[in-house]
Amino acid sequence: MALRGALRRSYTWTTEHAPWSAWARRNTAFTAAAIPAALPVLLGLAYAGVSPGRSPVPLLLLFALSPLLTALQRSRFWSLLGLDVPEVVREERWWSPRGLLERVRSEATWRQYGYHLLVSPLAAAAGALVVLAWVLGTAGAAVYAWGWTLPSSDLHLEYDVITVGGGLLLLSAPWLAALATRLDAFAAAALLGPNRSRELARRVEDLAESRAGVLDAADLERRRIERDLHDGAQQRLVALAMNLGIARATLTDLPPEVQAVIDEAHREAKEAIEELNNLVRGLHPAVLEDRGLDAALSGIAARAPFPVELAVDIGARPGATIEAVAYFVVSETLANVAKHARADRCHVRVERVPGRRGDLLRLTVTDDGVGGADPARGTGLVGLRKRVGSVDGTIMITSPLGGPTVITVELPCGL
Repeated sequence: MALRGALRRSYTWTTEHAPWSAWARRNTAFTAAAIPAALPVLLGLAYAGVSPGRSPVPLLLLFALSPLLTALQRSRFWSLLGLDVPEVVREERWWSPRGLLERVRSEATWRQYGYHLLVSPLAAAAGALVVLAWVLGTAGAAVYAWGWTLPSSDLHLEYDVITVGGGLLLLSAPWLAALATRLDAFAAAALLGPNRSRELARRVEDLAESRAGVLDAADLERRRIERDLHDGAQQRLVALAMNLGIARATLTDLPPEVQAVIDEAHREAKEAIEELNNLVRGLHPAVLEDRGLDAALSGIAARAPFPVELAVDIGARPGATIEAVAYFVVSETLANVAKHARADRCHVRVERVPGRRGDLLRLTVTDDGVGGADPARGTGLVGLRKRVGSVDGTIMITSPLGGPTVITVELPCGL
């Protein structure tokens, strides 16, 4: 079975790469099409060589026709190979004065000009060689079919050699066409299309801008939710708690069962208000927007169930998004310490430090708990990583068994 499968694969590969295969026809047609596509360049170069005194004229003409020649080459690649060579995006139309100035100053124009002056003539020469190989190979392999037209019929040995040579030439012609096609496609991708490194850099910048817009929109949405909760649901709960408190104070002649229900409802309303306050504060505390990160983190430290030493030295305030992420990181970290670390105290330090691409906001949270924090076993640290990664920040967690646990986060201030 293995031998039969190997033979079947060999037969399939041979038929797919035979001189009569679609692969051979496609590559041959593509390389042959390079000849008419290069004729304007060849004629211009020939004219410049024959008439040296007027040599700038054809070169300027080729420069003016460069967009049309580039479009022609793109069409050749797409129609015959199905290869899409991306078009260079320009801000101005190429025939306008600003467009001409942009083309002269653009490195993409000179790469395209280099393709038309260097690669296109070489591709045309390769196409001519491929066509010549097919013609000579066919004529040589079929020499016995037309050899009777020659005056002498005693050249049977020479006919045998010519037939074998023609057959070998027919077998090599598709591979010569494939090699020319591969080299031409590589050159076109490098010279006719946009600069890939610059396109990637521009794409990264676009993605960074769009991500910054998404983060700003999410921050605005959190603020809107915080405002709606504070001005809507929270006020309603406060009014409900006040009404229940008034009812409990004034309706003293109610049965004990009813009085107990009112007391329970009043207590539940106050607890709901407290939970809603915590929720609103966690979404986007007003003190963070009004007074900055130092005051907001001081409130978190004061509410922690253990002593927290807080040191903030950041100078100028970072962006609102970075402040929100830093607040979330410290709040979530202290909550995790309270739940899992069994720590007696914690130290939080926030400082601005220089980085390779601008200043960084460094957060360091250290506790004296039991250690052993593992991001793979809990959702809290995973959430921290995702929140920090959303602004291109980094997080490093050091938590050996027995402690201490040190969480270091660095956020770019410029976002």
